[in-house]
Amino acid sequence: MGNELTVNTQADDVAMAFVSARREARALHSYPGVKPEALQTAYTIQDRAIVIDGRTVVGWKVGRINPPLDGQLGINRLSGPIFADSVIDAADGTVPDMPVFEGGFAAGEAEMLLHVAPGFSGAVPTDDAGTRLLLDDVRLGIEIASSPYPGINTDGPLVTVSDFGNNAGLVQGPALDGWRDLDLCAIRVRSEIDDAVVGTATAANMLDGPYGAVRFLLNHLIERGVDVSEGLWVSTGAITGVHEIRIGQAFTAIFEGCGDVRCRVVAATPR
Repeated sequence: MGNELTVNTQADDVAMAFVSARREARALHSYPGVKPEALQTAYTIQDRAIVIDGRTVVGWKVGRINPPLDGQLGINRLSGPIFADSVIDAADGTVPDMPVFEGGFAAGEAEMLLHVAPGFSGAVPTDDAGTRLLLDDVRLGIEIASSPYPGINTDGPLVTVSDFGNNAGLVQGPALDGWRDLDLCAIRVRSEIDDAVVGTATAANMLDGPYGAVRFLLNHLIERGVDVSEGLWVSTGAITGVHEIRIGQAFTAIFEGCGDVRCRVVAATPR
């Protein structure tokens, strides 16, 4: 019992520190407490922070846990919440300003955004065909990964999980026309920062692909006791990599033959 109380108290302290730093747009030059040593502790911090933050969650980012840590943790993906006020619709080709934390960590990621339709209940599908039936929209997108703590990625996935999975925003680009009949893993994707190519790849490199990310997330959220019946966006993972970016730079995600999404990175201000 004493151990559990200690973990819970520490989780509250870390969660409050991260939420406060994000609200104040203030960098954290060291991790604000005891770093989590288990997934359960990391997600406890995240859960506490979601409650403390108080904003509406409309989706979740999914990230990859690379070897050898995936073997050590027994899982190869992680998740973090996406808040409603951090989602920007740029389907009309606008180039929004996306805030990141000055003095912290910031990156752009080209991602496919899949929407689970409201009304889901029952068993999570085990294949892509069944997963497609749960969806009602697919968009091209950019995840803005940013944290007040600059070591969010280098310290490993447990630390990443503890601060909202390193998510700071989502740019929703155009709908992917005819997505039900397309092989999402065959679309070649290119990421650019200030018009310089920083990565090219396809989603075939991402474990079992975007649909697999949806299956992971639904199982994961159900295990955490999260209601998934009202619909949610899934940012399915960085296709070309996690590309660090500086304030003032522009990020472009080009989905060859399908469209592109753009944004500029600006310094976050207190909210």
